Amino acid sequence: MDRSTVIYLISVTQTKNEYGVWEKTTKQRKVYVEVTSVSQSEWFEGGRAGLNPQFRFRMFCYDYNGETMLKYNGKVYAVYRTYLDRKEVIDLYTEEKKGADEN
Repeated sequence: MDRSTVIYLISVTQTKNEYGVWEKTTKQRKVYVEVTSVSQSEWFEGGRAGLNPQFRFRMFCYDYNGETMLKYNGKVYAVYRTYLDRKEVIDLYTEEKKGADEN
């Protein structure tokens, strides 16, 4: 597996501040992945489900902690599906996240 591409996995947490107001905090961490396009059937089935499939990111499963967003080439993508391909490799299927921060 050629893991030469860098992405940033984004984790989001919400905590209450001293006034009882929920505040969102995001953290990014760098991981190395292999990037491919989604298959034609994935694109078609995703479209039928109201999704807009973009990329499949393949990485070691030990690098993934259940994040639901990632940044690739300055754009934020939502992880809509994961697939554990082998014991140590997981695929993240993504769609572009409209209106997302690029922080």
